[in-house]
Amino acid sequence: MAASAKVTTEIKGSGTIQRVAGPVVTAIGLRPRMYDVVLVGTEQLMGEVIQILGEKTVVQVYEETSGIRPGEPVADTGKPLTVELGPGLLGNIYDGVQRPLPVLQAVMGDFILRGVRAPGLSRDKQWSFKPAVEEGAQARGGQVLGTVQEAKNVEHRVLVPPNVTGKIARIRSGNMKVDDVVAELDGGRKLMMKQDWPVRQPRPTKNRMMPSVPLITGQRVMDFLFPIAKGGTAAIPGGFGTGKTVSEQQLSKWCDAQVVIYIGCGERGNEMTEVLSTFPKLIDPYTGAPLMERMALIANTSNMPVAAREASVYTGMTLAEYYRDMGYNVALMADSTSRWAEAMREISSRLEEMPGEEGFPAYLSARLSEFYERAGRVTTLNDREGSVSVVGAVSPSGGDFSEPVTQGTLRIVKVFWALDTALRARRHFPAINWLTSYSLYGPALENWFRTQVNEEWPKLRQWAQRTLQEEAELEEIVRLVGADALPPDQQLTLEVARMIREIFLQQNAYHPVDTFCPPERQFKLIAAIKKYADAGTKSLALDVPVRDIAAVKSREILTRVKYEEKFDQELEKSLTMMDEDFKKLEAR
Repeated sequence: MAASAKVTTEIKGSGTIQRVAGPVVTAIGLRPRMYDVVLVGTEQLMGEVIQILGEKTVVQVYEETSGIRPGEPVADTGKPLTVELGPGLLGNIYDGVQRPLPVLQAVMGDFILRGVRAPGLSRDKQWSFKPAVEEGAQARGGQVLGTVQEAKNVEHRVLVPPNVTGKIARIRSGNMKVDDVVAELDGGRKLMMKQDWPVRQPRPTKNRMMPSVPLITGQRVMDFLFPIAKGGTAAIPGGFGTGKTVSEQQLSKWCDAQVVIYIGCGERGNEMTEVLSTFPKLIDPYTGAPLMERMALIANTSNMPVAAREASVYTGMTLAEYYRDMGYNVALMADSTSRWAEAMREISSRLEEMPGEEGFPAYLSARLSEFYERAGRVTTLNDREGSVSVVGAVSPSGGDFSEPVTQGTLRIVKVFWALDTALRARRHFPAINWLTSYSLYGPALENWFRTQVNEEWPKLRQWAQRTLQEEAELEEIVRLVGADALPPDQQLTLEVARMIREIFLQQNAYHPVDTFCPPERQFKLIAAIKKYADAGTKSLALDVPVRDIAAVKSREILTRVKYEEKFDQELEKSLTMMDEDFKKLEAR
């Protein structure tokens, strides 16, 4: 696409700039509606109406405003910020307002020029459209009009826009572009493969369903201790370097959602570079195809305009809802909502609004709620089942979880994976603190784990949590008098808790085998540790010293099992050796 090939935009009215304050511009002479998109200055920088004060219109501009001066023109498009939805979203990389970054890079290099726009969907690529309805059939909002093979393992279901109904007068098939007419209704309405949708408006559904199916992540501490449901919400708060971005990348790679939307909202450029360079090389463990085929990335780094950062989370959510409406399970990763909140704080201060706690706007919690509440497992308008699961990273200053963004998020989400700087210092990754984290989905998901994995899953989960809690209570005594002063049964509890931490909860994101652990393997691993604990308790009753129980050879082998490609065989060997080890101890 040539740099001059800008998106043509219909103009509904015009005015002039009166005042410029960073990304916030005040204009006069306009008669817009709230959240209308306007084009600012002679370079036609894209902006959005965020306040109307009599004759004055306050606009937040999504691009750098240096050089803009009072008196320059402002044009009102009459439409809110919208995104294009259709075939070609997956595998693409966008900025916060859905400009395709590879297209812009091909034209102007690594730095995006101001005022340049490009359509979110390619106008050149052709797609093979197969109709799913016949001429004469009644069409209703959300109905599947036809299908396109968007990727090897993703069938793109072209939907009738939610607010459209009528009878199909004509429908085509074959190779077409996204802006070609594929169907015509009896009222003359023409339907294309693409549709536009305002990003701040949730897409409609038929009804919401209970969260009773887990989103499998392959991360043991998440799936076993603090599971998230499909359609659920989770937060990953943590200080600098605790592993928020790595955790979100792990979830993107390994969760069993069919589509993943990754929003890099205000993150450092080197982290986004790692994402953009790593993900295209990854292979999807479920299909064997490139992982990018089921992903869309939204990159809005910390040096990009602050206003576009505020819009990026809504853009990502709209893309996620679109694929949910097709009947897919979608995972949305927002990294991080703190940077989004900081963008709101900066814009709020430019508007001279009354600040709330720590300078954040008073409506911070309301905005967070609006975002997370768009998650959910639903029945779509075409009677399919789909879900949007949202995982938001939070970056509290100095790792202080009492700050407003973390506290506001805590009141909304149902899963809290709290990253701990002390665990990071001990090189324990994922650094999720098992004492301060929680999941409110646990009871609702127990039945699924009981029927799909093993009947004993809930009991083992309770046992592991109880053991870790007992260890935390005993640590205070150990610091005062030492572990040797404890009775033998409590010394054994410390040894078992250490095994749970080091063998089960620790997981190497960069190891080819340990990076992903399915639920069946998780259960076998924790069951092996429970077997050791039971055998140790039995040996204690026969006066076997704790040091001998802790020194059995099978325990050392069990620590290496999770790294073995032939997991089941190696685990069976260690369990057989464990039986022999404890028989020898008890025979002394």
